[in-house]
Amino acid sequence: MAEKKNGIDQALIRDLANILNDTDLTEIEVEQDDLRIRVSRAGNTQYVQAPIAAPAFAAAPVAAAPAAAAPAAPARNPANTVSAPMVGTAYMAPAPGARPFIELGATVKEGQTLIIIEAMKTMNQIPSPKSGKITEILVEDGSPVEYGQALVVIE
Repeated sequence: MAEKKNGIDQALIRDLANILNDTDLTEIEVEQDDLRIRVSRAGNTQYVQAPIAAPAFAAAPVAAAPAAAAPAAPARNPANTVSAPMVGTAYMAPAPGARPFIELGATVKEGQTLIIIEAMKTMNQIPSPKSGKITEILVEDGSPVEYGQALVVIE
C-alpha cells in the first residue's frame, strides 16, 4: 500500500521525482480529481506543491543556505532581449569543446544561431531576431533555462 502523509501519496511524489531524474526535465505536474501535485527542481533540489490551498513542502529534507539579497538587475530594453521560447538546457556551442556560437561584443546577423536549447532530447537552435552587437550573455553553457528567461541582449 502506498505510504501517505497529510493525504498526499508519497509514493506518487517519489515516482514523479524519479521521472524528473530519468528524463532531465525541470518540472512535472499531475492532476487527479481535486489534487494537483507539481514537482520541480532548481539545480538539484526538488520541491512538491500540494493543492493550491495547502502550503508547499519539500519532498525530502534539504539544508538550505541563507539566501543573500541579489543585486537588482539593470533595466533592459525588452526589444533588445532574446528570451527562451521553451524550457530546456542552454548550450553555447554546437558540440562540447567547439567554438561558441556567440561571444560578448561580437556582431551577429538576423537569423544567425545564438544558442541551442535542448528540450526532450531535441536540439533547438535559437536564431537572432535582428542584426546587432552582443552586449550581454545572460546564461551559462549547460545551464537550465525557463520559458521567457532572458538569454542574450543584442543592441
